[in-house]
Amino acid sequence: MNIKSIILLSIFVIGNNFISAQSIKVTGKVSDQFGALPGAKVALQGTTIETATNVDGDFELDIDPGKYIVSASFVMYADQEEEVNLSAGDSIHLEFELQSAFEIEQNISVGTRSGARSLLESSVPVDIISPQTIAQSGRIELGQILNYIAPSFNSTYQTISDGTDHIDPVSLRGLGPDQVLVLIDGKRRHTSSLLNVNGTFGRGTVGTDFNAIPFGAVDRIEILRDGAAAQYGSDAIAGVINIVLKEQTGVTYLDTQLGSNLDGDGKQRYFGGNVGFEVGDGGFVNFTLEFRDRSATNRSGAYSGPVYTTDLAIDKALISERDFFKQTGFDGQRVMEVGNSDVRNISFFFNSEIPLTRVTSFYAHGGRNFRDGMSSGFYRFPKDSSRVVYSLYPDGFSPKIGTDIVDDAFTIGFVGVKNNWNIDFSNTLGVNTIDFNVLNSNNASLGDTSPTRFYSGGFRYSQNTTNLDVSRTFNWLYGVSIAFGAEMRIENYEISAGEEASWINGMDSISVGGVLKAREVGSQVFPGFQPENELNEYRTNNGWYLDTEAKLTDKLLAGLATRYESYSDFGNEWIWKASSRYRFTSDLSINAGYSTGFRAPSLHQLYFNNISTQFFEGDAVSVGTFNNNSTVAKAFGIESLRPELSRHFNAGVTSKLFYNFTFTVNLYTIKILNRIVMSGRFDEGFEFILNPLNVGAAQFFTNAFDTRTSGMDITTTFRSQFGLGELSSSLGVNFNKTQVDGQIRTSEELEGQQNVLLNREEVSRIESNQPNAKVVFLNSYKVGDFTIVLNNTYFGRVTYRHPEDNEPSNWVINSNTGLIETRDQDFSPKVITDLIFSWRATKNIKASIGGQNIFNVYPDMHTHSANISDGRFPYSRRVQQFGVMGAHYFAKITLRL
Repeated sequence: MNIKSIILLSIFVIGNNFISAQSIKVTGKVSDQFGALPGAKVALQGTTIETATNVDGDFELDIDPGKYIVSASFVMYADQEEEVNLSAGDSIHLEFELQSAFEIEQNISVGTRSGARSLLESSVPVDIISPQTIAQSGRIELGQILNYIAPSFNSTYQTISDGTDHIDPVSLRGLGPDQVLVLIDGKRRHTSSLLNVNGTFGRGTVGTDFNAIPFGAVDRIEILRDGAAAQYGSDAIAGVINIVLKEQTGVTYLDTQLGSNLDGDGKQRYFGGNVGFEVGDGGFVNFTLEFRDRSATNRSGAYSGPVYTTDLAIDKALISERDFFKQTGFDGQRVMEVGNSDVRNISFFFNSEIPLTRVTSFYAHGGRNFRDGMSSGFYRFPKDSSRVVYSLYPDGFSPKIGTDIVDDAFTIGFVGVKNNWNIDFSNTLGVNTIDFNVLNSNNASLGDTSPTRFYSGGFRYSQNTTNLDVSRTFNWLYGVSIAFGAEMRIENYEISAGEEASWINGMDSISVGGVLKAREVGSQVFPGFQPENELNEYRTNNGWYLDTEAKLTDKLLAGLATRYESYSDFGNEWIWKASSRYRFTSDLSINAGYSTGFRAPSLHQLYFNNISTQFFEGDAVSVGTFNNNSTVAKAFGIESLRPELSRHFNAGVTSKLFYNFTFTVNLYTIKILNRIVMSGRFDEGFEFILNPLNVGAAQFFTNAFDTRTSGMDITTTFRSQFGLGELSSSLGVNFNKTQVDGQIRTSEELEGQQNVLLNREEVSRIESNQPNAKVVFLNSYKVGDFTIVLNNTYFGRVTYRHPEDNEPSNWVINSNTGLIETRDQDFSPKVITDLIFSWRATKNIKASIGGQNIFNVYPDMHTHSANISDGRFPYSRRVQQFGVMGAHYFAKITLRL
């Protein structure tokens, strides 16, 4: 055969192969009754090929000839499928009109490893927060969005609490921030490097910073309200919150929102953008960028206490002569800032998946959040001669804490199928860094040479988690799923010292009544971490799990999971979980589960140590926090920390009635043994230990007690045509009660000091600092291009207990009534109402105006004069139901391109 013939034959063969293998273009549209659904997923079942609809709801797929099932799906809509049989040269156009579905009909990815399953089929209770609900909230921080949507979730702005002003502690079912596990697309999210040490909810704990995650990157949120430590590892005592990231392509969203409080402060600016691109054959990459700016809210009252001297007549004359209240930098007679802190966020997030073969994909997601916060402390008055350098601040000063937070996260992994086994191998790295800068302050012990700005040091926490997850479903009985895997976690916790001027003792003194008195050491409001506070601690954790589910009959499902945890510093522990579901009909099922849990103390709780200035009833006290390995802790007889152990029981019913109404009811009880808490402050009687350390009080971490939490969750949803539009309503209720169970345990050295180790305030912080009930009533009414959203959130009663008012002999006079009364106070329930009007002007532009807390509701004010701190705190800073922002109004524009 000559060269010419070979070339012609080659061209024929190649061309023939090209024609036979050329792809077929499948086009189509996905919509609902109101029009196009941008971002809906269209996929070929059994392959990695998928795409998303564009802004007009259109999609396009390139498919080889063959027989396929094409599915269209969108969150909170029922999936639709179409079978197609394609031959070379075919051209096909598909139309999908999806019908809205209820939460309990949606497939969930948390709580089971046996594949897609609805809540009616599940053995565990899960809340699904849809993208529509998130978008309609009108709030711009993820923690606050959840606070007003999920009844079992609580997160409230804190005030005058150092770094906790900028990282809101969260609670699920009334438990602590460190007793809920957070996942991003099923991968463990790292916690913050901040340990809450001031007098707020969550004192002594460390939690996940929800506001570091841009809500524009979130597709939906799944809240597993059940103990799941045996499935997902420690921290999942109260439950699991799984944040699912967006995968959409072909649509660009741009949002801008401006708002202000009714009082004129608390201004908010927001800009967010989300865009997605297709990559290769069925792959995607999705990007989110957000900017959030929130100015401070100040709800402090007029100060009525002494300024220059405790001699009231002389003080009054000096205040007038020096025009003191014009020097403070605050309006009226305010001398501090009480309320939401000033904070700015810039966040970048991405999510991606790229098919490598028809059954294997590479995925990656992560991002960075940078937060710049500024909060105030207590005003340092000229009368406080040991804290104020007069040459720098003749009229005293209002110190500021600047908090710089950088939060990074990155996950990479491979997912695929081998011999019918689903395999997922991934690595997740998360790092959180906090640096503290003190402004407008002084280190009084340095006298006239003191700087006015200080770097006070900071924290760094990193967590590297490697996971291997393997699962498969067998056709045994009515279906049996087996999943097993391993997790290796490496943690690192660091404390960095501040600059020398922030902590050094300059030995300056001042004459008070003819007696030399040493000046206070360290930068006022936040003394710097000293070199001896520096640390760099590591630990590792290995976990192995086996998770099985079996449909024993067509109605009965049973599950059993077990996990083995091995810590480098806390030994080993077996934990397990058993669950079941019985489905009476396709629309009615009951479920129950019992699980054990194990949570090792965090590295923060093990090693944190510092000296800080804390205010109690207006008096400043230098408080040392000493870790359990210190000689100080041993002198007090404080034992080494032990892990928390939990027992969790849950039972409920899930039902869909008729075609437009659903409800779920769940009862639960959670027993936690050896609960870790930060003690009260030890001072009187321990001066021989404290004086050499230049501190007035000491506090520690301890396993002092057990707790029992009991409650009930109720959720209902309703959807129906009403008039010219569609009405969607949901009602969620949580009743919750936590009690200290049994006696408070203490060492021989502290015998008789139980009321100090865990005083009344610390007990109330656990038992009654969170609302005893919460009700969320969400309503949306859509007519054509107009939508009205009316939401009401009921926050139940909370209680403050003064640490010393257990006996009437300790009560003090209330100048408001002239009577000797307790400083305890119950704060009554309140309802917060949000109202939002939206108009879709075109298919690309949507405009919204609305108000949060439109009736300007505030918590109860203090009733006892001793709690008001000379007028500074008309509202409690110890007990927070929903903050003191008041009414907030905003306008928002959304572009969909």
